[in-house]
Amino acid sequence: MAERGEARRAALSRSARVDLLVVADMVEPNSRVLDVGCGDGTLLTLLAEERGVDARGVELSQQGVNDCVAKGLSVVQGDADTDLADYPDDAFDYVILSQTLQATRQPRKVLEHMLRIGRRAIVSFPNFGHWRVRVQAALLGRMPVTDCLAAPWYETPNIHLCTIRDFVALAHEIGAKTEHSIALDRYGRPMPINAPWRVWNLFGDQAVFCLSRKG
Repeated sequence: MAERGEARRAALSRSARVDLLVVADMVEPNSRVLDVGCGDGTLLTLLAEERGVDARGVELSQQGVNDCVAKGLSVVQGDADTDLADYPDDAFDYVILSQTLQATRQPRKVLEHMLRIGRRAIVSFPNFGHWRVRVQAALLGRMPVTDCLAAPWYETPNIHLCTIRDFVALAHEIGAKTEHSIALDRYGRPMPINAPWRVWNLFGDQAVFCLSRKG
């Protein structure tokens, strides 16, 4: 089991989904966790094995649900934009949305529901303000394609792309408190925690934020 877990961590650390390791490290052991847009259950499996959490998931695609159930995970089919409203207040310790916020139709509403039904919300997202994204748009006149934004514009599920500064502004607008935040460069390495937002916004390939309600 330990060897399998180490192999999984090593594989994630070399992939574009290194954010999942950062997310997992933000979750306290033995917590109640809801992973929204859980995909094939990679993060849920990581959390269950390493953090001993009560792991639940919501996934839009039937294939993703099937993959999760095959791994013994508790996952239901659902849509973040419509189904989070059905969950009661404070049902979980953490509600997680990894690389999915930009694919929702109503990002603000989704984030508000996450903070309603969980004591904390953890969100990871690709940074559309990265300098490579800016250069591709400015010099090539084409919609950017990067490791974190890998699909061409006509196939991407992303409809509400944002920058790190955009997300910080949204968190402020809905009255959320940032408890932890990490920006990762294009190699998956954490950027200096004391760097100003403009540096994260320019050189961060993706970011992970842990939010809570104020008061």
